[in-house]
Amino acid sequence: MQETPEIILNTTLARYAKALSHPVRLYILELLNSQSCCYSGDLAEVLPIARSTLSQHLKELKEAGLIQGEINPPKIKYCINRAAWNEMRDELLQFLASDSSPITPFQGRK
Repeated sequence: MQETPEIILNTTLARYAKALSHPVRLYILELLNSQSCCYSGDLAEVLPIARSTLSQHLKELKEAGLIQGEINPPKIKYCINRAAWNEMRDELLQFLASDSSPITPFQGRK
């Protein structure tokens, strides 16, 4: 089955939505968006979660493309990926601004 532009848009939007689906990841994004970058150790000090849990959340955000990491042994510096951030914002706004017509199977959004 060939993917239509609507399915591709929905797939991208779903990837971003998954990344945004946990309060800790939202907090990490809010924190990174308020400053230029942050080291993972600094995040671990601010968040009341295990480092392994923090690593999983950072991995999800990185896989979604919303953050990027720069390894400076022994630290990893994380920053917002501005291109992906802007793309996510635009796609979310487009999705939320679309008409309220019901979506039927395999037709996608209007």
